[in-house]
Amino acid sequence: MIVAFSISPTTGDDTGSVSEAVAAAVRVVRESGLPNETNSMFTNIEGEWDEVMAVVKRAVEVVAEVSPRVGLVLKADIRAGFTGEMTAKVERVERLLED
Repeated sequence: MIVAFSISPTTGDDTGSVSEAVAAAVRVVRESGLPNETNSMFTNIEGEWDEVMAVVKRAVEVVAEVSPRVGLVLKADIRAGFTGEMTAKVERVERLLED
């Protein structure tokens, strides 16, 4: 499965910046060892259901340590038996654009 998620912390003046909280969440994802990428809107992660959801949960937890409220937007592409689709899906579109 591929999950695209975005965490939105609400921080007060004394709890640090939004960027710091988001960086902590991205650090959790990168340290997971699962294929991932971060862009300006979402972090994408690929793996099996339980391992991906555990990483998302931990990312939310680290943000909750510094934020009294956390928003989570999550979109999942659940397709059993497929791996490497985070890059393969983009490659298929890029090949079509070359024509």
